Amino acid sequence: MTKRIRIAGLDIQRLLRSRFNDSETRRGLRASLIEGIPATIIANLLGGPLQTAFLLYLGFQSEQIGLIAAIPSLTLLAQIFMAFAMERWRDRRKVATMLGVGHRTMWICTGLIPLLFPHAAWAPMYMLVFLCSFTLGQAGGVIWTSLMADIVPPPVRGRYFGIRNTIHWAVASLTLLIGGQLMDWLPGGRGFTILFVVCALCVVWNGIELSRYANPPYESAGGGLSASLILKPFRDRPFLSAASFITLFILIQNVVVPLYAYAMLNLLNLSYSSVTLITMIQNIVMMVSYIFWGNLNARFSARRLLTWTFPIIALTCIVWFGMAALPVVLVLGLSHVLLGIGLGGYNLLVFNFLIGDTPKSDRPIYIAVFSALTGIAGFVGPNIGGWLFKAANDAPSWLQDYGIVGLTGFALLVPAVAIAPFVFRNARSSKEKAS
Repeated sequence: MTKRIRIAGLDIQRLLRSRFNDSETRRGLRASLIEGIPATIIANLLGGPLQTAFLLYLGFQSEQIGLIAAIPSLTLLAQIFMAFAMERWRDRRKVATMLGVGHRTMWICTGLIPLLFPHAAWAPMYMLVFLCSFTLGQAGGVIWTSLMADIVPPPVRGRYFGIRNTIHWAVASLTLLIGGQLMDWLPGGRGFTILFVVCALCVVWNGIELSRYANPPYESAGGGLSASLILKPFRDRPFLSAASFITLFILIQNVVVPLYAYAMLNLLNLSYSSVTLITMIQNIVMMVSYIFWGNLNARFSARRLLTWTFPIIALTCIVWFGMAALPVVLVLGLSHVLLGIGLGGYNLLVFNFLIGDTPKSDRPIYIAVFSALTGIAGFVGPNIGGWLFKAANDAPSWLQDYGIVGLTGFALLVPAVAIAPFVFRNARSSKEKAS
């Protein structure tokens, strides 16, 4: 007898069978769950703290690491062009599969750079290949989001994505734990070789699962490729006000949060396993919080709940000041617990906001504009952070270790408390009046 899959008391098989009678829908939901597992393994072995460890192994400096951390945000601009291209390329499953596999294959190719190029070329070649990789990945992101918005029925989006994200962050936590331990056992090139080989196998698995997605017909915005299409989100005042605030918040947030691993490895001198363990704690908390936020989203709007996540993210930076009196590992653990709660809510809710508060036919261009705005902010932020950490080389040690992060937290808390409730309340009331 087949065992049922249960997560946080929820029967996955019953959810899929009782809620959705259409086999195409069930297949799409099941494929989305499975496809995300190899994608998550790759993202956590080649990204996050293990990517920072690899860059430090290659001899990268803080400003170079900041630039690498900013590239995924910069390449969000590709979604603008993909939103237009979707008016011609209607087979979303095929294009998403090609772009997804291409993105992850090129990312794996960064592991060949130390073998194929002289040391002086490592940094520029890594940036070039990484840029190309994430251009493909972010272009596919707008297609994937549009596809999932059509596959997942609105009544259960919060619960479904809560469950999906919980599974994937459980995989992320286990991946980070094993990856960190491996790098302590086999430091240097041998350890990284194993990580890249595992990721190569996962690319094959991921490609197979992407090809199994449901592929509902694409509903065109109409009018073909025109300037009026890209201007539609800018005429939607509730959407634009919310997107503008999130852009500002991400700009400040990304000054330090993407460089947490750099600070822990290079400034606080923690081991690979310690950093990955702390990040794993964040992922476990995020995994649990997805269920919590998903259930809350069934009662409250995504816009309202987003205003609760911003102060939590600000506090993740402010608590770094606790290093002045408390053990470093304890403070970092608390910071990452708060980060898991805050980012878990933000990631789930901003996705539900994008697919729930935007018109179906225009959704790709809305997603693309949002991604472009936040992508520019996400690109600028880590570059500022990398420059700040470099400029602080001769500053007092407290400023390097926790001062920059803590002060950035206060810069986040002000708009989170003083501006966000007003912006999202007005946006919400405007939306209600329009309806």
